[in-house]
Amino acid sequence: MRPLRFGFKTSQQHTTYEEIVKVWEAADKIPVFEHGWLFDHFNPIGQDSVEGPCLEGWTVLSALAARTERVRLGLMTTGNTYRHPAIHAHIAATADIVSGGRVDFGMGAGWNVYEHESMGLPLYQPGERIRRLGEAAELTKLLWTRAVVDYEGRYYQLKQARLDPKPVQQPHPPIVIGGGGEQLTLRVVARHADIWNFGGGEVETFTHKVAILREHCAAVGRDPDEIELSAQIRVKFDDLDGSAREVQALANAGVSHLILILPPPYRPDQVTRLAEELIPRIEAPATS
Repeated sequence: MRPLRFGFKTSQQHTTYEEIVKVWEAADKIPVFEHGWLFDHFNPIGQDSVEGPCLEGWTVLSALAARTERVRLGLMTTGNTYRHPAIHAHIAATADIVSGGRVDFGMGAGWNVYEHESMGLPLYQPGERIRRLGEAAELTKLLWTRAVVDYEGRYYQLKQARLDPKPVQQPHPPIVIGGGGEQLTLRVVARHADIWNFGGGEVETFTHKVAILREHCAAVGRDPDEIELSAQIRVKFDDLDGSAREVQALANAGVSHLILILPPPYRPDQVTRLAEELIPRIEAPATS
């Protein structure tokens, strides 16, 4: 049984860099927070309008890496279709160096229709997107661990590709894959992920998908216990009791990597309240 690891998330929409920095600097001084997250979008999501400010994820993450000392950090999760994976590998390696080896590399297949269409980026059919994600994970690990890489995939090709300097973390930063597609995505998770993130939903859905993930692990000959289970929870500060029950239910179901999504406007006292009023209520499941 893994120990519980608590993190927070500040999606960088309808906010300012200054607000985000204050929250991260406060959380960096609170030992119970082990990881922090941004998202990877270019326009606001989850509301009726795509209008409004939205800061680019990797740029802000690198700035936060320089402004913090302890907390791990990443994007939950990056859209593989937004950047060529070799370029993405370079970006993440540089951020790992800036942070002194604290990057968790979040990966996702990509999904946002507006962002792709508005910027002229191809949004492939779901099956192709997930197959591309698998190739991206494979070639990224090669670039992080080999001096020179030749790669001949169905979608991506590298010829004498080099990535120098390498990430600080060896053999490479942890790979976090988000998504719950049972036929393809969880198969990619089984092959490549160090952490699997469940984006949200009922505990019963999470439990079902863990069972499918274990089947994929068996098929590829991997111990499923090597993959840490993660979930995101939207915190309701007007109902911390309800949020605590939701977190506890996921912890009881096997989630050890818990990401508490903060609602805007962001304030440093939010992470203080979570550390003092919510997290102490969560009990690690008893080991059998």
